[in-house]
Amino acid sequence: MTLLDKVKLALRLTVNNYDSDLTDLINAARIDLGIAGVILPAELDAICERAIISYVRIHFDRLADGEYDRLKASYDEQKAQLMTATGYTDWGDGE
Repeated sequence: MTLLDKVKLALRLTVNNYDSDLTDLINAARIDLGIAGVILPAELDAICERAIISYVRIHFDRLADGEYDRLKASYDEQKAQLMTATGYTDWGDGE
C-alpha cells in the first residue's frame, strides 16, 4: 500500500479527486520534517508515516472544534520525537 493510499484510508476517502492535493500535502510534510532536521528513511517506517498522515489531516480534513489543536499538538510531538531520536537526524554525537 502506498503512502497516498494510507493517507486516503486515514481520511476515509475512496475517491481519487483529491489525490493531487493529498500528494502536495505529503510533500509539504516531508519538507516540514526536513526543515526540522529530520532525515526520512527511503523506506518510511510507521512513525514517519504517522507523522506525515497527521500533517495531512491537519491541513486537509474538516476538523471539529478543538480537533485542530489536538492534531497539531500530536504532530508537533511526533516531529519533536523524530528530531531527537537516533537515526532520524545527522546532528552527530556532540563531540
